[in-house]
Formats: sequence, C-alpha cells, structure tokens
Amino acid sequence: MHNSRRIISILSLAALFTVAIPFAFRAAPAPDTLLIINAQLADGTGAPLINGALRIRGNRIMSVGKLSPAPGERVIDARGLVLAPGFIDVHNHSLEGLDSDPLAETQIAQGITTAVEGPDGESPWPVKDWIETRKQHPAALNLAIFAGHATIRSQVMGKDFKRVATPAEIEKMVQLTWQAMNEGAIGLSSGLEYEVGSYSNTAELIAIARSAAEHGGIYSTHIRDEADKAFDALLEEIEIAEQAHIPVDHSHIKLGTVGVWGKAPEYIRVIEEARNRGVDFLADCYPYEAWHSNIKVIVSDRHYENPKSVEKAITDLGGADRLTITEFKPSSSYLGHSLAEIAKSNKLSPVEMYIRIIREGDAANTEAQVIGHSMIESDIKAFYQQPWVMVASDGGIGAAHPRGAGTFPRVLGRFVREKHWLTLPEAIRKMTSLPAQRLGWKDRGVLREGAYADLVLFDPAAVIDHATFTKPQELPVGIEKVFVNGVLVWNDAKSTGATPGLIITR
Repeated sequence: MHNSRRIISILSLAALFTVAIPFAFRAAPAPDTLLIINAQLADGTGAPLINGALRIRGNRIMSVGKLSPAPGERVIDARGLVLAPGFIDVHNHSLEGLDSDPLAETQIAQGITTAVEGPDGESPWPVKDWIETRKQHPAALNLAIFAGHATIRSQVMGKDFKRVATPAEIEKMVQLTWQAMNEGAIGLSSGLEYEVGSYSNTAELIAIARSAAEHGGIYSTHIRDEADKAFDALLEEIEIAEQAHIPVDHSHIKLGTVGVWGKAPEYIRVIEEARNRGVDFLADCYPYEAWHSNIKVIVSDRHYENPKSVEKAITDLGGADRLTITEFKPSSSYLGHSLAEIAKSNKLSPVEMYIRIIREGDAANTEAQVIGHSMIESDIKAFYQQPWVMVASDGGIGAAHPRGAGTFPRVLGRFVREKHWLTLPEAIRKMTSLPAQRLGWKDRGVLREGAYADLVLFDPAAVIDHATFTKPQELPVGIEKVFVNGVLVWNDAKSTGATPGLIITR
C-alpha cells in the first residue's frame, strides 16, 4: 500500500513537470516598454551629449544609460539622432486654435510638447472652466494657463478701464487673482503695452503680482514699452518683481525701435544688476527680427489719429515699408502689403493711411494686425547668448507670423548649426530645463528616471524651419519623432492622431 502511494506520487509529479516544462521555455511576453537605442542624449541641463539609450514605461522615463533590449521589447534605433526632453513653450498663443486643431501640428512638428497659454495679460475666464473643457477635449500636447491681468482688470472695471484703479478695485483684482490661482493658473501675465493693461499703475501690478506669488505663481510680462522707453519699462518690471517677491519672465525680450538699436549690452547690464541683488529674473526670446501685434501698439502715446504721434511712431520703427498688414476684416485688399504700399495705392501718405486704417477698424470694432520688422540681429544674438534667456515662440496654432511654426527648429538649425551662436546642449537647455525651472516643474524638461516621457528625437544635421512671412504655416524638417507623456504624437513628418496631452497646474 505504501509503495503504491509512492508510485502514484512520483507519476503525478512527473505529469506536473511534463505540463510545466514547455511553459518554462516559452518566450516571455513583450514588456510594456519602449527602448530608444543608439541616441545622442541631451539631458536638458546643458551637459555634453552622450551616447546611450532611454526606456519608457507608461508616461514616464523608466531608465537612461547603457541599456539593452529585453526579449520582445519594442525598440527604436536612433543612430545619428539627438534625443532631448520635449520643448516647453512658455509663451504660446493657441487658445483659439486648440478648438479647431487639437492635434496642434504646427506645434508638435517643432518638438513642442508643452505650451503655456494666456500670456500678454489675456486669458480665459474663469480659469477652471477652461481647464475642465480642455481636460474633456485633450490636445496632442500638454497645456498650462496664466491668469491674465487685463482679463482680471476687465472683470472689475468693465469698459471704464481708461484710468487708474481705485484701492477698492485693486483689492477686487487681488481676490480674483487668488481665485484664478486656486483654480489652476500657474501665474499672472500682463500686457502693459495693450489697451486695457496700459492704464494700470505700478502699485496695481505689485498688488496683483504679490497675490500670485503667495500661491507659488510667477509673473510673465509684456512690459509697458519695448521701444524708446524700453529701459523705463524694464525698471518698472524689476520693481514689480522686487516688491511682490515674485519670479519674473520677461516676455519676448527685444529692443524694437531705431533709437534703442544696439543697446542690448546696456539692457543686459541692468538685468544683471537686478539678478545680482536677488531678483529672480528670466526672459524669453523668439528668433526673428520682426514682431507681430495690433496696429495700435506702435503709437505709444495712444494718440492714434494725431499726425505728429503717428509720424514719430512710423519713423521710430524704421519707416512704413517695415510694417505689413496680416489681418484686417474691413479690407482684405490690405493683407500681405506694407503700410507704404497700401498708402501709395490709395494716393495717401503713410501717416494718412495709418489714421484711415485706425478709423476703419474702430468703425468695425476691430484692429488691424501687423508684422513690424524693427529689430536687429546683433541685439537678438546678445540676448540669446545670456544664460537666463529661454526660447519661446510668441506664436501658436494658425499664427500669421513664421514663429508660430518655425521657432524651435530655427534656433537649432540657424543659431546653433549655421551661426554657432549657441552650443546644441545650451540651446536645448533654453528649450527644456530652463523653462521647466521657471515654472517650478521638477519632472519635466529633463531626461532622468521618473520624469515624464515628453521627448523629441531630431536630426541635428537637418533640422531647420521652413516657415516664412509669406508662408507662415510651412512645417519644419528634421524633427523625426515626438512623444508626449510616453505616447508618440509625431512620426514620419505627420501627426499620429494621438491626444495624450495633460493640463499642468502648479
């Protein structure tokens, strides 16, 4: 009896091994990972590139270094390509474009994986409604939002904004800033050269910026003047930052009139002095010698129908041939033509033509949009070579300026490869870890274990912008693949159709 039980046990055990052994030798199931091998890794910090590999699991970077493929693992061979963190655009205008183009092709084609919306003082209101809508309708890239000073000011003052606010009104603005920050805004933006914001005084801005600072926010500002009074406007910005104890991002740093051309070194000295005494000051810059705004912004004293004021403004910008109309609903015949050309065809002087455009716009409750070629390359170079200057587009989906589709590849192709203004690691730092640092994001903008897998794979020998002032939507070349939160959104020069973007708050 004892022996028969023993025989049965041995037979049962043998049967078990007969069943189990084939399974032991089967290939392991493919892991839920993706490995990018043979890449030149730019970690985002400005450190030299190194050859290596990077593994993604889910929406995070699992590991970086000398890695070998696991059995059945998906692998991308990136030989000859640079792998960098996804580019963070701290000044982006895609609020309207996202509704019609959530794939944001002109943005992801550049390698942008995160776009910060609501700059220049204008933002959706209330912030929480915009965030909820975007969560329900995600985009291909990540998004964040500023609370706009002009938006908040309009909530309090309505159409009676052409004056200094009262203390009671400022207090209401402070409370609304608190509200916006609590709802998910990452900071406060201002556009002090524009109509609503231009009437505010420094005390108002300090109070509202302090409210944002108390919630861990930053202050992004289009300062009061980027032309002849640029130095005075810079000093006001520094005062706001110091008094409100808030980190600042100086939007699209520039010197935009003949009178201040070539003064970038002096401008930089003022900023360095402020930084040396503790002001947390960064700036962003787009890589073009032309700006894009509404036509009223060029007349700084806001006397838009005063011939002397208009003549001075046009002269300061270098002449009427430097101003090109890009959008004007009352007259499509103006589009694509300079103010000088339009004036000549209408048998008017440029000053008379400008005033006519203002009146036509006011009658239709709209404003002409213009591109002004009024900066010089030496100033742009000087700004870009400062370690505290980030790359940002001031463009976005559907932009009529080539910066909307070309900014980041332009820096990589023209400023790095052709002009040698910057090293490649430094340029990438300005696009990744530096803006992430400004926004307080510790898990984006770098290649390291645990960070979000926002990634750009590009060809350093080929990357270049193709957008022009006549064809501003032309896509760049050389950006091979783009991942957002671990999902491939751009591949083989086209969108994959994926929309894995998240809303990033503080």
